[in-house]
Amino acid sequence: MRMKNKISRRNVLKSLAALPVIAVAGYHASASAAPMVTADDAVAKALAYTDKSATAGQSCANCKLYQGGTAASGPCPLFPGKEVAAAGWCKSWVTKG
Repeated sequence: MRMKNKISRRNVLKSLAALPVIAVAGYHASASAAPMVTADDAVAKALAYTDKSATAGQSCANCKLYQGGTAASGPCPLFPGKEVAAAGWCKSWVTKG
C-alpha cells in the first residue's frame, strides 16, 4: 500500500506568502524588546547621556548615530542592546548631514 503525500501547490504558495509577515512581526517584537538606557549605565555616565536634551538643536533624533528613525526611542551603536530616547543627548552627538 502506497501513501501519497498530498501537498498542493496552493498550500505551498500560502505558506510562502506568510513568511515575510512572520519575519516582520518577529523583527518588530525583538526590536521593541530592548531596554532603555538608564542614568546609572556606565556608558551613559561616561558620555553624559540624558533622556532629555538641554542643548538647543541637538537631540538623539537628529544625531547621525541614532537608528530609531522617527520613533520616540531607538537603538544607538554606542549603547548595544539598548534604546535611547529620541529627545535624549550625549557627548557623542554628531549632526546628520
